[in-house]
Amino acid sequence: MSDIGDWLKSIPLLTKYWFAGSIAVPLISRLGFIDPMNLILWPAKFFGNFQIWRPLTATLYFPVTPGSGLLYPVNLYFLYQYSSRLETGTFDGKPADYLFMLLFNWLCIVITGLLMDMQLLMIPLIMSVLYVWAQLNRDTVVSFWFGTRFKASYLPWVILGFNWVIQGSMVNELIGNLVGHLYFFLMFKYPMDLGGRAFLSTPEFLKRLLPARRGGVSGFGAPPPRRAAPQEPAAGGGGGGLFGRNHNWGQGNRLGDD
Repeated sequence: MSDIGDWLKSIPLLTKYWFAGSIAVPLISRLGFIDPMNLILWPAKFFGNFQIWRPLTATLYFPVTPGSGLLYPVNLYFLYQYSSRLETGTFDGKPADYLFMLLFNWLCIVITGLLMDMQLLMIPLIMSVLYVWAQLNRDTVVSFWFGTRFKASYLPWVILGFNWVIQGSMVNELIGNLVGHLYFFLMFKYPMDLGGRAFLSTPEFLKRLLPARRGGVSGFGAPPPRRAAPQEPAAGGGGGGLFGRNHNWGQGNRLGDD
């Protein structure tokens, strides 16, 4: 039990609450304490009956049945791995910034879900976080099944393709990737790499709620590295002139493992 306790203590704050909620809500429903129909995103009930909890419960709920196979535990693994890595990496010491990213992605997914009549939002939000991690660590080398190795920037699309082949559907993954790309572009790519204006910033009330830890860098995390501009060749002479971690990702699970 001490090992489990130490492991739980090692999970960063926001990831811990998200991970715990994603276990507790499906478990409560599985035990019959709550009707799953009260947890899913149902536009008619949300707007007509003012059941405002549905966007949150639809993000935490997943139907755990024999037919769901490994999809639920594999996505829990993705949540734990990539949310932890973002929270302790790019957003280390900046919990308000990380919470803002989660809220921005979540709101975009909820709006999309209401427009497209999507009932479950767990996978899109997890995939949006995985996409942001993959872009911020795009040169990290990951390993997939059968020894396939590629850069992390391709990981969200490989998972999308795998689900499309196995399940015949890729809507959840596609929406998650697009929302993750929207956040990454507005927060990092456009203002930091392309020199555009910053459209997103963490509200002050979130910074007061979750103040930055001492030693943390203010503002958002490191942007993707800029490409060095090519130098003009010197007269009469020649032209002027991330590291990767290996991951055993994908072993033992249908979609992947780290």
